Amino acid sequence: MRGAYLVADVRSAEAEAMARVPDGALMARAAFGLAVTCGKWLAGRGLRVRDADVVVLAGSGNNGGDALFAAAQLAGRGAAVTVVALSPAVHGGGVAAVRAAGGRMLTAADDLDAALAATSAADLVLDGIVGIGGSGPLRPTAAALAEAGRGRIIAVDLPSGIDPDTGAVADPDACVHAEVTVTFGALKAGLCVAPGREYAGLVHLIDIGLAALGEVPPALWVMNLATAGAHVPRPGPADDKYTRGVVGVVAGSTAYPGAGILCTGAARFGGVGMVRYAGGAPDVVVPRWPDVVPSHTGPAFAGRVQAWVVGPGAGTDAAAKERLAEAISVPVPLLIDADGITLVADNADLRAAVVARTAPTLFTPHAGEFARLGGELDTAGGRVAAVARLAAELDSVILLKGAATVVASAQGPAVVSASGPPDLATAGSGDVLSGLAGSMLAAHRGMPSADAVRDIAAAAAYLHGTAGRLAAVDGRPIVSDDVLAAVPEAIAVSRTATPL
Repeated sequence: MRGAYLVADVRSAEAEAMARVPDGALMARAAFGLAVTCGKWLAGRGLRVRDADVVVLAGSGNNGGDALFAAAQLAGRGAAVTVVALSPAVHGGGVAAVRAAGGRMLTAADDLDAALAATSAADLVLDGIVGIGGSGPLRPTAAALAEAGRGRIIAVDLPSGIDPDTGAVADPDACVHAEVTVTFGALKAGLCVAPGREYAGLVHLIDIGLAALGEVPPALWVMNLATAGAHVPRPGPADDKYTRGVVGVVAGSTAYPGAGILCTGAARFGGVGMVRYAGGAPDVVVPRWPDVVPSHTGPAFAGRVQAWVVGPGAGTDAAAKERLAEAISVPVPLLIDADGITLVADNADLRAAVVARTAPTLFTPHAGEFARLGGELDTAGGRVAAVARLAAELDSVILLKGAATVVASAQGPAVVSASGPPDLATAGSGDVLSGLAGSMLAAHRGMPSADAVRDIAAAAAYLHGTAGRLAAVDGRPIVSDDVLAAVPEAIAVSRTATPL
């Protein structure tokens, strides 16, 4: 996994690095990496640098300087470069470099019409408006220029208008929507979580030598494919179906049998040797998956398991409550989803029993279920802080589903998993994730710590997202059964991925 950092830590590491290298060296490294990325982006659109019209929206920050020096390099390769100054204090050295390379200058305050026309006509727009020291929405002039360049913007360090630490966007109409973000030295936490991630586009990290960050704990971790795959253990020559782990599933009911099929089907692939089914739709689930072992009792007497999954389509009646209460009482890891979350939210006795557990508990809510449990997303500190707060309140691990899924325990950095395509917004997708994550928990040898549960859950989310991408390849419309079918391929692909 790769770490993502807060601005204060990045600033400190930059200061340490600048004390060791010649003046301007870090900016030169950043500008070179940015110029290379711009050239590749233009080539991907069938354009040569020497034929491209490039506009730089330059504010007063250092990212404006990075953009200007990169633009000077592009101008030196033949690009037609126009700098739109949004501040009287743009980087002097960068302006001089652009002018020396043949670029022209416009001042937005003096000639906004010309600036808008140039930005609208550009092949590439560099967002150097506000750096990581900025906050709040863009001013109207900057927002208008950003809108004029939309669809062709490469953001410098981060899109202007997002909070670099939390990813919060104060005003969606006054924020840069980038196709690509080129960030320097380290990932900024705000690039990795919603809504900032959606404004950043593809993120490229340029190493500029911030060695001091190696001594600083990140604000959060970002899951990747190779790490995700490593959390699905392979069987060894001495293994049998029991030593590999057994996962128990309470999912599905006469009202929602499909949830049982999807959840149980996915549970077969997370590394375990056996799946026990103790849900409310055995007549549907077991014939579909004949390798699954049915149980005719609740979780407390179903037989040996290393983890339970309870809730998808399981109902909220008295029988469902009893099955959940039994699962809570079993001293193994427990994943609670969907109807199980509703039961915990509505029953103080179940909530208290969860908090009192000695074995780890993992909740996997979507935003509505998160709120039902008492989580608040629209508060200071952003999405990661909100998930960590609820994790502390429930003494559990919380996986908040989304385009960038956030997983947090009561302590330690959160993990973000952002592999999933929008196609995963389909009925039953979460049931597949629950079965896969529960299986991976059961396949973990020994009782996992809260941090291990967090990492396993984030890995499951990443593999689930990868399965969604594989299923939806070439624009195929998909349903959750397609995602389930692609889970084995996602795991296979992850096992050949290059570690980061």
